Amino acid sequence: MSHLLKIDASARQGRSLTRQLTDAFVAQWLYQEQDAVITRRDVGALPPPAVTEDWIAAAFAGTSRNSEQHDLLALSDELIDEVEAADLILIGAPMYNYGMPAALKAWFDQIIRIDRTFSFDLARGDKPLEPLLSNKQVVVLASWGEFGFEACGQNAEHNHLVPHIRTCSRYLGAESFDFLAIEYQEFGDDRHQASKREAFNAIPALVKRLQGVCADAA
Repeated sequence: MSHLLKIDASARQGRSLTRQLTDAFVAQWLYQEQDAVITRRDVGALPPPAVTEDWIAAAFAGTSRNSEQHDLLALSDELIDEVEAADLILIGAPMYNYGMPAALKAWFDQIIRIDRTFSFDLARGDKPLEPLLSNKQVVVLASWGEFGFEACGQNAEHNHLVPHIRTCSRYLGAESFDFLAIEYQEFGDDRHQASKREAFNAIPALVKRLQGVCADAA
């Protein structure tokens, strides 16, 4: 039985394309595997707080952490527990100002934490950080107003959404990384409609492939 963690980061609700994509993905997954476990975390509606100096001190306190510091990290622990339990992490992420929504960045900041999702050892030389999680599949379902953000596209150098999430996903334990995106949202023309159809039509094949990966890993 697989376990999905669904993260929605859009500030929009009903009008959100990424929420429609993540809902379609989960519906397809449940159609193929009715007893799959789905954990939902809506950071768009309830953003995690930004990290503070006190939070950082608590994260690095280790075994000397006091009760107040434990309380300060309670949400971080809860979010990390959700990631640890999941086989697949599904992230709905619209592009805001060429990068990820602040709420999604706050979620990553709460999760990428020393001794929980990465270790730090200077004996490793110039690469002292190592992820502690593994065997996760990460899927990003994105949307953006413009177009050409793919490699070698006219806006490729402005795509700070997908590369950033891909880099951070290493600390989610990502063994694979897939993404689909709806383009041309600000244009609202036939190209946008075609892009929507293409993204939604790609979901069943993506689900089938990833369910096979999760089954092999079980």
